Amino acid sequence: METQKSFYVTDWLDRRAKLSPDRIALEEAATGREISYREWNASANRTANYLRSLGVGRSDRVAVYASNSLDYLDVWMACGKIGAILQNLNWRLTVTELQALLIDAAPLVLIYSDEYAQQVNALRPHVLSVRHFVAFGAKADASDCAFSDRDSFPETLADRPELVLDDPWVICYTGGTTGLPKGAILTHGNMTWNSINTVVSWGLDEHDVAILNSPLFHTGGLNVFTLPLIHIGGKSIVCKGFDAASVFDLIDQHGVTLYFGVPTMFVVMQAHERWEAADFSRLKLIISGGAPCPLPVFEKFWAKGVDFKTGYGLTEAGPNTFWLPQADVRRKPGAVGFPLFHVDVKVVRPDGSACSASEPGELLIRGGHVTPGYWNNPEATAKTIVAGWLHTGDLATCDDEGYYTIVGRLKDMIISGGENIYPAEVESVMHAHPAVAEAALIGVPDAKWGEVGRAVIVVKPGQTLTADELIAFLTNRLAKYKVPKTVVFVAELPKTGPGKIDKRQLVEQYGR
Repeated sequence: METQKSFYVTDWLDRRAKLSPDRIALEEAATGREISYREWNASANRTANYLRSLGVGRSDRVAVYASNSLDYLDVWMACGKIGAILQNLNWRLTVTELQALLIDAAPLVLIYSDEYAQQVNALRPHVLSVRHFVAFGAKADASDCAFSDRDSFPETLADRPELVLDDPWVICYTGGTTGLPKGAILTHGNMTWNSINTVVSWGLDEHDVAILNSPLFHTGGLNVFTLPLIHIGGKSIVCKGFDAASVFDLIDQHGVTLYFGVPTMFVVMQAHERWEAADFSRLKLIISGGAPCPLPVFEKFWAKGVDFKTGYGLTEAGPNTFWLPQADVRRKPGAVGFPLFHVDVKVVRPDGSACSASEPGELLIRGGHVTPGYWNNPEATAKTIVAGWLHTGDLATCDDEGYYTIVGRLKDMIISGGENIYPAEVESVMHAHPAVAEAALIGVPDAKWGEVGRAVIVVKPGQTLTADELIAFLTNRLAKYKVPKTVVFVAELPKTGPGKIDKRQLVEQYGR
């Protein structure tokens, strides 16, 4: 008897194209071009055949270093068709950071958009696994392949491997508290169960239209709405990136019913000159995720009669995990609600015992949407997934009515504009400066980004260092969002009994 994990995986686009071929699947925001499911499936088949011609097969990695586009979505779907694994690279990272991730995943193909041509050429000598560099647009080097060559390939896929739920589909790097960021493996099963949970629990249907302006290097861009909408035959409007004016235009003129963003996006929208006149009455769901959302953001939406709510998820679990019913949005401000249909959660103390009502504890998650682990990192996997439960490192409460609220983080992590900043990584780079004796990074509240980093520095005796000098040093070595926005110089850092830096005391002293 076959077990559940051996179930055959459906070719998502092929099946949707058979069931509703003429429904509009995608709209390109920049041009207004619409693509039906029949057309998208044919395009993704051409891409799959092209990747095969480059030697890509089952379990081979295909890295994409690009902004959002229709072509990017084709590559993702093509990987799903032939059993290849998408490595969706974060274009906010530096070349040094990207190099480490590419060496870790060892992709056979690196596909890029032309705005990153300079970075691709810097990476080229160091990523020896890459056999083919493929340009979405202008080539970084004359020897590179052109993605447009795929147009000459057949619109049908001759054969497809017998993929199962455990086959990986995406490696999505999440960052790490020490050293190299961790590559969360998202299997076909993980993404299928996330979609099922979302459609069933959030009430999505074939008439829904979502704006896709969250970057496709995040699980949010792939899985909050995009894949669930394929499941039910809805439409995604594909934007290169976030632009507040464009969001207002799309909501006003393009029948948008769903919008997901990180808090920073909503802060920018509410500061825009079009905010006061904006009409959100046709949207059935506006949801924030990726970081804690300030209450004033909620209140400004509520003043417009919009039941704006916050969600919770993480790359290792879907990301969609909770749902707050519409009737409770204002009664339970900030709550994420109840676990989705096929998701189990619990809140526990350090000893693993269950917390009482409203007692903060670590949130644990179990379900088909939870990653099997991290790429090439069994040690981190064993620490994170214990007895089938994902240990999130986040603090949550469950009140006496069963509503869950995220109240903090066990992990020493800063979330700035939806991006995770791991202090240990930044501190390691700060310590590389010759004038730095000790360094710590803490998060401080920020009206736009939610949180930003603040460096607390002890300078070596006899050395001098200014804030501008340190920031310049870090800017050349870290992605911009990881660089501290402010620097505090102190005589010494407070320590705990065992001699570790006392982060709690630092936050109390310098975290305002």
